[in-house]
Amino acid sequence: FMKKITLALLCLFLVVAVKAQERRNCHSMNNLEYRQSLDPSLQQRMAEIETFTQRKVAEMQNLQSRVDGEIITIPVVVHVIYSNSQENISDAQIASQIAVLNDDFNATNSDLSQVPSEFAGVVADSDINFTLSQTIRVASTRTSWGTRDEMKFSSNGGSDVVSPSTHLNIWVCNIGGGILGYAQFPGGSSATDGVVVGPQYFGSTGYLAAPFDEGRTTTHEVGHYLNLRHIWGDGRCKQDDFVADTPSSDEPNYGCPSYPTVNCRSTDMTMNYMDYVNDACMYMFSEGQKSRMRALFASGGPRSSFLN
Repeated sequence: FMKKITLALLCLFLVVAVKAQERRNCHSMNNLEYRQSLDPSLQQRMAEIETFTQRKVAEMQNLQSRVDGEIITIPVVVHVIYSNSQENISDAQIASQIAVLNDDFNATNSDLSQVPSEFAGVVADSDINFTLSQTIRVASTRTSWGTRDEMKFSSNGGSDVVSPSTHLNIWVCNIGGGILGYAQFPGGSSATDGVVVGPQYFGSTGYLAAPFDEGRTTTHEVGHYLNLRHIWGDGRCKQDDFVADTPSSDEPNYGCPSYPTVNCRSTDMTMNYMDYVNDACMYMFSEGQKSRMRALFASGGPRSSFLN
């Protein structure tokens, strides 16, 4: 009898473990808290960036109802830090991720047609392109890196940031703990600026783990890097993501929610890249998010050096 109970408990544990692995787990906010604990001035810098962003967004929206402008090109440096051959992902897998970023940020993704009519009018082509500038490969005996940016320093056996004022740095390494990725928001240290993604969640071909096998983890994390918050504002209904055209939500959505999913007396934009749904069920940014991202590159903005 005791053996049966033990077996049943083991099976339950395995089911829970599998379910946990099937839920998106982004640690950008956790990393932000860690960075703020190391740098008390970071919160003030981010507050100043938020004030600047909201002012620029208002200026752009006063000029025209839909914010357009020059195409912004972001060179990307990919740091592949691996402890086995699977983690040493192929050039083809890296290329597939760059292609996904370009599709997602320019609204040329093939699944865009799935956006319901309620939100079709605010689907955004952000006019942001990504080009692969460099791939750096570093062999390591370390099997997991955590979320305290240790992979970003060669002194730890990782790889140092490259030209962060003009390049997006992405570290591809096993984070551990079921964490898919995390990003640094604008305003943080240049030595750690960029995005971290697990190798099995990077790109759309190669060494991948479903249901996060279409490159949308990197799209989500680059959204954070470009100053987007989670769609639910990391709080309950009254917590804002600072974007007017994304409905308030009570909490993250997981898996592939049915439409409509209603919280806070409105329909959740579950298909937005900044929610927690599976890769196959997120396929849009909004016009408000586009304005917010592009404000970073305006003169005086925290990422204006990309254009200068």
